[in-house]
Amino acid sequence: VDSLIQNGLSPCEKKEDESTDVEMQKQSLDEETKQTKHISIQKELGDLENLADIDGGELSAGSVLMIAHLLAPGKKPCPLCPEEKFKSCYSYKLRRHLQNLHWKVSVEFEGHRMCICHLPCRQMKPNLNGEQQPSSRLGAHYHCIVCSATIARRTDMISHIKRHVNKGETEAGYTGGFAGQQSSYEIVKEADTDVQVLPNHSTPQKTDSYFNPKMKSNRLLVFCSLATLAEERSPLECLDAFGATGIMGLQWAKHLGTAVKVTINDINDNCVKMIRENCQLNRIKVTPILKEEEEMEEEPEEAEDTLGTVKVTNMDANVILHLRAFDFIHLDPFGTAVNYLDAAFRNVRNHGIVSITSTDTSSLYSKAVNVAIRHYGCNIVRTEYYKELAARVVITAVARAAARCNKGIEVLFSLCLEHFALVVVRVLRGPTQADETVKKIRHLIHCQWCEERVFQKEGNMLEESPYRQLPCDCHDSMPGKTAAELGPMWSGTLFNTGFLKRMLFEAIQHGIDDIQPLIKSLLCEAECTTSKQLSLHGSGFHSSQEECGVYIKTAAPQNPEDVTTEYAIAQGKRKGKEVIGSQLKRQKSEVHVEHPPFYYSIHRHSIRGMNIPKLNKFLQYLTEAGFRVSRTHFDPTGVRTDATLEQFKSVLMTYSVPTYTGGQSGTHSHSTEDVKSDHE
Repeated sequence: VDSLIQNGLSPCEKKEDESTDVEMQKQSLDEETKQTKHISIQKELGDLENLADIDGGELSAGSVLMIAHLLAPGKKPCPLCPEEKFKSCYSYKLRRHLQNLHWKVSVEFEGHRMCICHLPCRQMKPNLNGEQQPSSRLGAHYHCIVCSATIARRTDMISHIKRHVNKGETEAGYTGGFAGQQSSYEIVKEADTDVQVLPNHSTPQKTDSYFNPKMKSNRLLVFCSLATLAEERSPLECLDAFGATGIMGLQWAKHLGTAVKVTINDINDNCVKMIRENCQLNRIKVTPILKEEEEMEEEPEEAEDTLGTVKVTNMDANVILHLRAFDFIHLDPFGTAVNYLDAAFRNVRNHGIVSITSTDTSSLYSKAVNVAIRHYGCNIVRTEYYKELAARVVITAVARAAARCNKGIEVLFSLCLEHFALVVVRVLRGPTQADETVKKIRHLIHCQWCEERVFQKEGNMLEESPYRQLPCDCHDSMPGKTAAELGPMWSGTLFNTGFLKRMLFEAIQHGIDDIQPLIKSLLCEAECTTSKQLSLHGSGFHSSQEECGVYIKTAAPQNPEDVTTEYAIAQGKRKGKEVIGSQLKRQKSEVHVEHPPFYYSIHRHSIRGMNIPKLNKFLQYLTEAGFRVSRTHFDPTGVRTDATLEQFKSVLMTYSVPTYTGGQSGTHSHSTEDVKSDHE
C-alpha cells in the first residue's frame, strides 16, 4: 500500500486497472484461440519437438500448464501431458515420448497431424457420487482441426473427420466454418435431371443431402405411377415429403410439365438450400408461397425459359400433410414410414395415390423381430418368402392408417428388393371401403417344418385344431407344435394388372428403358403367367378399364381390329346388341383371377442327391401339369403357383435326375398326365 501511495495510486484504482487488464487479456486470448489451432495439431514431428523446447521462444496460450521456471535445469516437460502424468525429462527421452506416444497414434488430415492430447481440456462428467474426476484420470483425446471438438477414441476421430469431408468442410476453417464447400459439389445426372450432391452422398448418417444411386429404380417406378395418374385427371397436387436433393420432385416437374403441381418439402435447412440450387440448375422456377417471398422474387426478374415450376417448403412432413390436400403423396423417410401414415391419409383426395418407401429392411426382413412388432404390430419369422411377407406387413400398416381416416385402399403394386420396400396404393374414400379393406387383414398359419402356409379363414369362431387348415401333414407325423401364427397381415392381392399395363405404356412414352423389364416382370407376376404367355395390347395402345369406380381414358388404337366395346362406348359409337353381348360374354369368361399368395423356392425344396431342372423348364412342366405359374421378383429362384407344396415337390421329383447318372433325362418315371390327374 505504501508503494502504491508513493506512486500516486490508490489501491482501488490499482484493482480497477488490473481488472481491465485481465478483461483485455481474456478478449485477446479468445480472439487468438478462434484464429489459431490447438497445440496438438502440427504438420511435422519437428514442429512438435520445437514446441517442447523451452528456449525456443514464446509458447501458445494452450501450453499454460508448462511452468519452466520450476523445473530442474536441462529437463523439459511434455507440452501435451500434465506434470502428474509425465514428469519433465531430458531432451532425448522427451523426443522418444513425443514420437511413440503422441505422433504414432495421430490422425492425418489435409497435411496436418492431430496428435493425442492428455491435457485437462475436456469437461468430464461427474461420477455417481457427484464428484468430478481428478485431472490424473482424465482420458486422452483428440482436437478436431475443423470444429475444435474433443473426441476420445481414434476410430471415432477418423469417422468425425470423414463426416466433415462428406459435408465439404476443410481444414481452412478452424472455427467450424464451411470453407471450400462449393468446390466439393458433384453433379449427378439421372433421367435427364441434374443435381449437385456432396461427397459420399449415399450415406444418410454422414451427409445432409442424401442421394442413393441404388434407388434409381424406386424413383422411376414412382414417376411412372404419377404419370399414369396424370392421365386420369390434371393438374395434380403432388408432394415429395422428404426431398433431400429434390431429384424426385424435379423429375416430376421437368417431364410432366403443367400436368402436375409439385411441392418438395424437407425439414433440413441445408437440404432446402440445395433443392433451390438444383432448381436453378435444371431451369425450374421456384414458386413463392408467402407474400413476403413474392416481393423478394419480383426484384430479380430474368427472361429465362423455365421447364417447370415447383414449390419448396421447409417444415416437418406431418405438418405439411395436415395443412394441405394432395392427389399424390410420396413418403421416403430414412427407415420406417409408420410415423407419417396417419397424416398422409388425413387430407389425401379421393382416388388419389400414396406411395411409401420403407428402408428398415432389418425389421421387415425378420432380422429384428421385436422392432417389427413395435412398429407394425405384426409377428413374423424368417421364411423362404420373407420379402413378400415384408410387403404384406407394410400394406397392413397402410391399410390400418387409411381405415382410421374412414378410407380404404387398393394396392396398385408392391416391390421389395435388397435395400427397400415400395408400396403404391390408391385411396378410396368412405367407411364401406374402409370396412372392405380391414376384412383383408388376417393371420397366417406357417408350418415351420416344410414351410407350407395358408391364411386363416374368415370368421370369429375358434377352430378346434387350426392345423387342419394346412395342406401338409407335418403335425400328425411330428411330435409337438409344428406351426406358428404370423401376422396379422394383408391377405389380398399385391398387384393391379391394368395399372401396371398403363405404367408400362407411360414408361415407353417417356423413353424410360431401364425400368421396363421390371414392370414386365411385375405384370407376369400379377397375372401369374410366364413372359411368353403375357399378352400386351401393342406398344401404342393400352386397354381401357374401370379401376375402383374410375373410368380410365385410353389412347386410340392403331388398328381398326383392336377397337373394343369400352373404347367404342367412350368415343360415342354404337354397336349392335349381338356384338356387344358376345363381347361381354367373352369379357366375363376372361375375368381376372388374383394371383396366388406367396411362392416356393426351387432350391429350398430340392431333393438331395438329385439334379433339379432349369427354372424355365420347371415352369413349363408345372404349366403342363395344369397349374398357374410365374416367376417372382421377390426371389430369383422363386416360383409363384397355385399348387400345394406336395404337388410342387411331386413335379420337381418327377423331372429331377440322380446325380450319378450324369444328368440323363431319360430316367423320368412319372408323366405329366399322372401329375395332372393327382391335381384334379
